[in-house]
Amino acid sequence: MDLTSAETGLNFDKSETQKMVADMVRDFSEQHIRPNIMKWDEAQTFPVEIFKKLGELGLMGVFVPEQYGGSGFGYYEYVTAVTELSRVDPSIGLSVAAHNSLCTGHILAFGTEEQKQKYLPKLASAEFIGAWGLTEVGTGSDAGGMATTAVLEGDEWVLNGSKNFITHAISGDVAVVIARTGEKGDSHGMSAFIIEKGTPGFSGGRKEDKLGMRASETAELIFDNCRIPAGNILGKEGDGFIQAMKVLDGGRISIAALSLGTAHGALDAAVKYSKEREQFGKPISSFQGIAFKIADMATELEAAELLTYKAAYLKNRGEKVTQAGAMAKLYSSEAAVRICNEAVQIFGGYGFTKDFPVEKFYRDVKLCTIGEGTSEIQKVVISKNLMKEN
Repeated sequence: MDLTSAETGLNFDKSETQKMVADMVRDFSEQHIRPNIMKWDEAQTFPVEIFKKLGELGLMGVFVPEQYGGSGFGYYEYVTAVTELSRVDPSIGLSVAAHNSLCTGHILAFGTEEQKQKYLPKLASAEFIGAWGLTEVGTGSDAGGMATTAVLEGDEWVLNGSKNFITHAISGDVAVVIARTGEKGDSHGMSAFIIEKGTPGFSGGRKEDKLGMRASETAELIFDNCRIPAGNILGKEGDGFIQAMKVLDGGRISIAALSLGTAHGALDAAVKYSKEREQFGKPISSFQGIAFKIADMATELEAAELLTYKAAYLKNRGEKVTQAGAMAKLYSSEAAVRICNEAVQIFGGYGFTKDFPVEKFYRDVKLCTIGEGTSEIQKVVISKNLMKEN
């Protein structure tokens, strides 16, 4: 992409910082991630040591200002980092995204100065791994109906309930959790809290046995008369759901970037294989049936990238990204599923085996159409915004 629009200010050239981040992540991934991909996947190992190393590189505090020990980067660098990690192992890209945009991002956006100074340096260095809890067993897309409660007793909040499908629920050191402090269904009846590992009554529960993204830990968070100081609330009482929706606006850019990386990995593998695999005396890339598949895959990926970077551009400018983020997440995730599906088809029978990388990309990519709001929810968000505008 090398076009510049003076009218919009959009510049499609990669900045020197983006190039530096991309090179750094590629080198790191080849050395520390690629040799372990299938070992981690098959054992469902969450490689904490890898995230400590990524913390040393500044990739666990991408948005965190330098005054709190972070990199102080924007969304262009963030999308680049998540994309390049996911190009090798989407599980690692997913965990980096969840740590940065959800837990760390929530504290950065809504924490007090005291909370920021206490938690952000440890999160940015990966001394702390972050988790973020919104979803419950009975409330996926309908987060407003959550059952987990927080009741103020004196100078403490007492939490009871559970969250599920939570990234880093067992291994995380600190979690931002949304709990009900008012009536069910009231968008101002929920609040956000910071809870540290080791707090009595707070524990990780059952780990999910997943189709894909198996090196990214997903489990329950359990609260059993969990008492935390009153000062652990994030922002004002009743603002938790509103905060969460704003956090998810940025988080959807994360999933779009995750989708880009996964699709890039699958496309790279498919192109390479199509040039090496011979049938009827010539490479299968010379057959129009294969060549046209690759053309469609590359075009969809380019369109997804443009939508994602438009959302990143708006986010960097501090503009509202609800619509742009939802569009980027919707299109990128659905396109990535199609691209990974076609990559398996190009590999034929070998694509159905664990000896080649597209099998894992195919399993991993489905999460992108579900996590941080399903494709159907993105369509609800997009259509509602369009109705307001017209």
